[in-house]
Amino acid sequence: MTTLITVKTDSKVKSQAKKLAGDLGVSLSTVINSSLKQFIRDKELHLSVRPLKMSPKLERLLTRVEKDFKAGKNISPRFTNQKELEHYLDS
Repeated sequence: MTTLITVKTDSKVKSQAKKLAGDLGVSLSTVINSSLKQFIRDKELHLSVRPLKMSPKLERLLTRVEKDFKAGKNISPRFTNQKELEHYLDS
């Protein structure tokens, strides 16, 4: 059984949300229902005015990791069994 919820929102917000939902291939109703279900499931409400941003320390670390990966440095090999892994860790 479905029910109707009336929500007041700014017309520009509705228009932008409807367009984004359409770009993603879903209806605005699907977006709202999904949000309500997640709210019920998680019993949490997350509000944000800006996207999450990495800390400068994390950005530096990821830059170093990418550089090492491209150079093949500080990367463990693949293991086909536990003995190979243990030998590698013991060496």
